Amino acid sequence: MRLRPHHLALLLTVALPLAACGANDPSEGTKAGGNAPVASAQVRAAPGLFTHDQIEQAMPSAQPASASTTPAPASPNGQPAATPPDPAMIRLQVLLDRSSFSPGVIDGLHGENVRQAIAAYREAKALGTGDAVDAALIQSLATADAQPVMTEYVLTPADVGGPFSPSPAGEDLSVQAAQGTNFSTARERIAERFHMSEDLLQALNPSVDFARAGVAILIPALIDRPLPQVARIEVDKAEKAVKAYDAAGTLIAFYPATIGSGDNLSPSGNLTVVGVAPEPDYLYDPSRLTFGKGERVIVPAGPNNPVGSVWIDLSRDTYGIHGTPDPSKIGKTASHGCVRLTNWDAEQLAAAVKPGVPVRFV
Repeated sequence: MRLRPHHLALLLTVALPLAACGANDPSEGTKAGGNAPVASAQVRAAPGLFTHDQIEQAMPSAQPASASTTPAPASPNGQPAATPPDPAMIRLQVLLDRSSFSPGVIDGLHGENVRQAIAAYREAKALGTGDAVDAALIQSLATADAQPVMTEYVLTPADVGGPFSPSPAGEDLSVQAAQGTNFSTARERIAERFHMSEDLLQALNPSVDFARAGVAILIPALIDRPLPQVARIEVDKAEKAVKAYDAAGTLIAFYPATIGSGDNLSPSGNLTVVGVAPEPDYLYDPSRLTFGKGERVIVPAGPNNPVGSVWIDLSRDTYGIHGTPDPSKIGKTASHGCVRLTNWDAEQLAAAVKPGVPVRFV
């Protein structure tokens, strides 16, 4: 999205916490969201598509992540059925997420975002080039992080109690400005909190009513591990990725990204970070833009705001790196010139940058 958030100048000096969208503080500084222990009096959901142990023990296939393992079966109407999640891919995606080499949304599916994250991790860890899921990759990920990849979490009243807003519909931002930018359902909120798709969340917990507190669900065991200080950022438009480096030139984070389009190109060359705006309002001003139509409007802050939960302002007017209301589309669609990440990836990056950090578009 190519537009500076409203009141940005008032926010640039605010220190951005890792969970800028207002998630609960991590429990003991380890699992994101403060996972509650499961007591015997709490309701346990019926088993889902995979059990905890099936995911923990699954071994990814020793082939390029871009390769398809099995053809999608045909549905009764003769059309290809949706590819089912792979427990080994869930495990791999969680490990990549915890390493800061983000696969984007954890959905248990092979895809381009996962392939690129694997290739970036292999290069950074001197495991060779390419995207092969081999023994060296698995050993490196497992050695770096031996904790379980799945855990149980008990839904709290705060998880299920709202407030909620209608799903954004169409391009009329005045409607969203009036209706709000909160999550549309408790299931959407919980899925984003644990970096996963709503489909996978439901498949792992098929009997759960996500509007009900006190139910134990199976979710990724995320780890709140902040980045070291970022010394420079590279935005790779061809690869649709954002890469963060430390002062020694080491690649410390990789994020899939949505970057520009044919009609609304992203910048080229060198810019710098100007500042960070957590939970920004979004100002749509058609007089300053080359896209869209309608009246000037301010869309309030919220996770489903057009620029998501955080904005990293860049030194070219109206351009930034920011979050998104639809994490499942990252790397799969175009933006209006800016650089869009999942909210959680944008928050992690924003917490590790300072004004003056160089940002190179290649």
